[in-house]
Amino acid sequence: MKKAYLLLADGTLFEGTAVGYEGQSIGEVVFNTGMAGYQEVLTDPSYYGQVVTMTYPLVGNYGINFDDYESRKSWVSGFIMREMCEYPSNWRCKVTLDEYLKAQKVVGLAGIDTRRLTRKLRGEGVMNGVIYTEGFEPDEQTIEEMKAYVVKDAVKTVTCAENIVYPAEGETKYRIALFDYGVKYNIERELCKRGCEVTVVPAYTKPEDVVGKYDGVMLSNGPGDPAENVEIVANLKELLKSDMPIFGICLGHQLLALAIDAQTTKLKYGHRGVNHPVKDIDEDRTYITSQNHGYAVVGESVDPKIARVRYVNLNDGTVEGLEHIGRPVFTVQYHPEVCPGPMDTSYLFDKFIENIEKSKGGAQ
Repeated sequence: MKKAYLLLADGTLFEGTAVGYEGQSIGEVVFNTGMAGYQEVLTDPSYYGQVVTMTYPLVGNYGINFDDYESRKSWVSGFIMREMCEYPSNWRCKVTLDEYLKAQKVVGLAGIDTRRLTRKLRGEGVMNGVIYTEGFEPDEQTIEEMKAYVVKDAVKTVTCAENIVYPAEGETKYRIALFDYGVKYNIERELCKRGCEVTVVPAYTKPEDVVGKYDGVMLSNGPGDPAENVEIVANLKELLKSDMPIFGICLGHQLLALAIDAQTTKLKYGHRGVNHPVKDIDEDRTYITSQNHGYAVVGESVDPKIARVRYVNLNDGTVEGLEHIGRPVFTVQYHPEVCPGPMDTSYLFDKFIENIEKSKGGAQ
């Protein structure tokens, strides 16, 4: 087996064995604490530009199937694990993890001390790195590029080019415009099974192409710095004037917060995993949630006359969701559509449907 390496921006070098595609790739090195769900991680557009470290020691034991993709391809810049299972055992398995990484041209690294790497990222914060296979050693110019690397144009890169329509399961009750900032397929699935015809629209779709033509608006998850998306935020400011029911998830939550003139900030090492406790302040109830984000809304920057913080993270107190004052608009930072992971918060899709019914006069 060939050797492979991870070189961090501070000069720390990890040596292991090569898996997946042979080559070299630069990215922001992050970690995910989920015990399962590596296929969903690999195909989640929110990981665009990132080298993902899985903290669970064995990865690949159930292989890769053709049903659990969360988007059309893998978006990660690299994939790191303690041990890769070479002989998966699952009746749904179609290819091994190694075969999938090769097909998607994802450079992988196994056999390193992922606990040491994770502790370093937790202590010092996420940092840039270059992952490379033996024979693809970075030169000085590459190392300088790695140190200066910033995830840019992320939403522009992952969004769809044109509208895509997904029919409702059974009778069509409502028509939803789902803005694709890096959407996961399971958001569409959750809406479709509730009787919604879902039209996935490009991230930069104008408000006038949505208002009056759909019953509600979903704002999807996605990658990158939310503050970078100036044009999208301006569009959302206009969309908010329409009184349409809106539900924002993850990046959609952050962008809607920026649209009401709140602020966002980059977290030290982000939230990526499936066991984050979130408290619903109104119900005095805690949910276990799946999360994947490196930025958060600054709670103190939210104007209480416009919106209020409804959900908070019990680990670090960061904002996990907003509720608009007087309008059918709400957001969450976590993922109620997650699969695999806790399904405790899937009721939020029902809440969105209830808001649509109320706006149409179908419920009181």
